[in-house]
Amino acid sequence: MKIQDVKKAVRDGYAEVAKNSSCCCGVVSSSCGDNYAKDSSKELGYTEEQLSQMPDEANMGLGCGIPIAHADIKPGETVIDLGAGGGIDCFIAAKAVGEAGRVIGVDMTPEMIDKARANAENGHYGNVEFRLGEIEHLPVADNSADLITSNCVINLAPDKGQVYREAYRVLQPGGRFVVSDIVTTEPLPEWILESVKAYTGCISGAIMRDDYLEIIKAAGFTDVVVLEEKFFPIECMQNDPTAQKFIRKTGMTMDGLNDALKGIVSITVRGWKK
Repeated sequence: MKIQDVKKAVRDGYAEVAKNSSCCCGVVSSSCGDNYAKDSSKELGYTEEQLSQMPDEANMGLGCGIPIAHADIKPGETVIDLGAGGGIDCFIAAKAVGEAGRVIGVDMTPEMIDKARANAENGHYGNVEFRLGEIEHLPVADNSADLITSNCVINLAPDKGQVYREAYRVLQPGGRFVVSDIVTTEPLPEWILESVKAYTGCISGAIMRDDYLEIIKAAGFTDVVVLEEKFFPIECMQNDPTAQKFIRKTGMTMDGLNDALKGIVSITVRGWKK
């Protein structure tokens, strides 16, 4: 797939997510149910208190981890969230940094930015702003952030190295990132790798775990450590219309789909800019 084709597919897919219901990293599906976003977020580790203290539409059920729980955010810090979506992690960070702090959410989808800004206004978050831009080219000044977070987004970027080089650029010396993302522990089948729709669903954009960590280190980060690792929720893909299309096209059984996706995991990783 050409890079621009991938970006267009991701942008179009998430524009649809912003306007409709969603599940599993942006795969639009009516099969997830009305409570999918809340239930899946609780399963990841978000608390009832956190979810109840923000606008309902901020939680879109798009994450694969809870990086904000490992970020050790301090009052007065500046936090940048890559691929902010409806703003869930931005609003949690806003509480932690307090009035003296600042949170900037970046997303490349105008419809997501509109939704996040509306959520910020409805929730009266005066220390949060949302900027339209690609995470490969952040609309943020050099050495201006204490922390960068991201939740199930960087795997969507064709050039992950560029994303982490940008993260390094905008962090202050001594700053850190905490990111949850999808990686693989074994090669993915070709039918997944060749699917633009699967790419939008956080599957075929995933790369091997060790390669992912090497990309982070090559960008200049030190003390890179995996804080949490768990299997990707395959049952969501099983219920998704995109997966059903794959099954019909390939003749694959549901057990076969399980086998095809068994190497997909979610990791939460942290690193530092010295």
